[in-house]
Amino acid sequence: MAEQLTLPPTDDREALYTALLPQVEALVAGESDPVANMANVAAALRVTFGFFWVGFYRVVGEELVLGPFQGPLACTRIGFGRGVCGQAWNERRTLVVPDVEKFPGHIACSSASRSEIVVPVFNRFDPRQVVAVLDIDSDRVNDFSERDREGLERILERIGEKLQHENK
Repeated sequence: MAEQLTLPPTDDREALYTALLPQVEALVAGESDPVANMANVAAALRVTFGFFWVGFYRVVGEELVLGPFQGPLACTRIGFGRGVCGQAWNERRTLVVPDVEKFPGHIACSSASRSEIVVPVFNRFDPRQVVAVLDIDSDRVNDFSERDREGLERILERIGEKLQHENK
């Protein structure tokens, strides 16, 4: 396991996602515990991009329950269909919110959060079932683009099974 990331000296997110993907794959390759893997993925994304908040919410029954994260304190539980995270879970698709204050039903875990992207993690045995969501908040309006959606979905497609318990 690598102890640090090797990233190009650029702000170009496509270049950063391209450099990050194989390193994240290597980071989780030898670890079977999904919580440990979520923790390292959250840290890698926050270090790479400097996002305000990066973390996972796990599906537990009819709620999303806070998992490993990097950043300030967060909401602990989010109901199905509530806020950006609950809506991404409900719709089973990535949601990019340029301005959270304009998102109906936004849950303000932090008043510093201004934009958000939420990417579902799908069950490897039933790709219609969401088992978790990756939630990333920025303290800048309109900080996420199609490039981020594609980059984050690509990462989760490649490592999603490492973010789930073996018996799911």
